[in-house]
Amino acid sequence: MPPISPTEFTPYASLAGGILIGLSAVMVMALFGRITGIAGITTGAATGSDKGWRIAFLAGLVAAPLIWWTATGGMPAQTLPPSLVGMAMAGLLVGLGTSLGSGCTSGHGVCGLARLSPRSLAAVAVFMIAAAATVFVLRHVIAGGA
Repeated sequence: MPPISPTEFTPYASLAGGILIGLSAVMVMALFGRITGIAGITTGAATGSDKGWRIAFLAGLVAAPLIWWTATGGMPAQTLPPSLVGMAMAGLLVGLGTSLGSGCTSGHGVCGLARLSPRSLAAVAVFMIAAAATVFVLRHVIAGGA
């Protein structure tokens, strides 16, 4: 496995993205009385009765990179592992964690913490510990052993 390069630090793009995420969470709560959690929005778009705003929200997630590309003339560099099997396994694990945790990082981390939810605080603590352990294993155990 080739060494993993450090991630580029982009404070202004990150700040802008955070502001947009916060704004979308406030708008969804104000307009629809719902929590902005991607897992719940996706599930509701497939099975719920109020599909319209959910489908529009998901379409915005797909359109956002295209708008960025149009505005800047390029896409930010992506740091993805070269293994499609590894990415598929990671996706399945994220889906399992979302199901077990009754929500995803956006629902618990952005909206749950803002509402001072103890359940969301516990979920975010688990997310962060799992993320730190994953980064450690990928960068220092697997990449270091190759």
